[in-house]
Amino acid sequence: MPLPPSPAFAALNAAAAERILILDGAMGTQIQELRLAEEDYTGQGSGHVCRHHSDHPQTGNNDLLILTQPEAVEEIHYRYAIAGADIVETNTFSATTIAQADYGLQDAVHDLNVEGARVVRRALDRATAEDGRARFVAGAIGPTNRTASMSPDVNDPGYRAVSFDDLRVAYLQQAKGLIAGGADIILIETIFDTLNAKAAIFACLEAMEAHGQRLPMMISGTITDASGRTLSGQTPTAFWHSVRHANPWTIGLNCALGAAAMRPHLVELSGVADTLICAYPNAGLPNAFGQYDEGPEDTAPQVADFARAGLVNVVGGCCGTTPDHIRAIAEAVAPFAPRKVPAYA
Repeated sequence: MPLPPSPAFAALNAAAAERILILDGAMGTQIQELRLAEEDYTGQGSGHVCRHHSDHPQTGNNDLLILTQPEAVEEIHYRYAIAGADIVETNTFSATTIAQADYGLQDAVHDLNVEGARVVRRALDRATAEDGRARFVAGAIGPTNRTASMSPDVNDPGYRAVSFDDLRVAYLQQAKGLIAGGADIILIETIFDTLNAKAAIFACLEAMEAHGQRLPMMISGTITDASGRTLSGQTPTAFWHSVRHANPWTIGLNCALGAAAMRPHLVELSGVADTLICAYPNAGLPNAFGQYDEGPEDTAPQVADFARAGLVNVVGGCCGTTPDHIRAIAEAVAPFAPRKVPAYA
């Protein structure tokens, strides 16, 4: 029997029928502004010392801050919610055993995902208590730092650093943790290798089966350069047909490109997909120092152009975007109707 849909489905569909929904912005940008040191990452200075031991340095392990700096993470989520975000992502982009192996914290993965969802929920409840608007927790699942369809060794093209089943097991643990923590949505994002995404989809469907309810799934790919293809070589059309079987609530694009460069690829995807479209571009391209120069007043009109053209149902921001960007985007797209989903045979 098909799984019953979670309560979030009806609420999200009702909201999406009325207006373009708003996703949050970049987490890394906000964390960088905190200028945290190693003792902050490990919790030595906050009283939230991680109970999972590792001999590895933790600076840069932003997911760990869920456990060691929960108040700071919650405040970032809250600022995005108050800025206008309807959907706020967990800080769990790298919360898999595969990605956390770099920091020796594979044992922390379950806690990272459960608490990652809970800390967003606390932030959203605070925002809702102020303005009465319903908001949704999106459990963020990143691509990991390995690719299943390409070799990392140019001298051994047949070699793979990770298998489909390795990914499936890691993603299953992550998805179960996010659902246990109360995620309303599962967001598989920044997909550069569709085989990795297929493992994530398979695992998320397994987690939903264990949970007994079907959660809305958002799937977002990354066009890596002007070629208009993902790193594993797919066009937006091919990417859509590769994941269509998952019946995602949204399909979309994020990261790598600013809004202007993303637009033609979004036009292509919007022309073939029979589900809602989500787009959250970077604040332009990084400069020589790895920083993003587009301010809210630059990014918002470009995203509004997506809405004016009838391309999108959900919009937000990726690298370099801030609560001010999200506020400006929300205001800029407000006059426009959401994209009408075409009915294809």
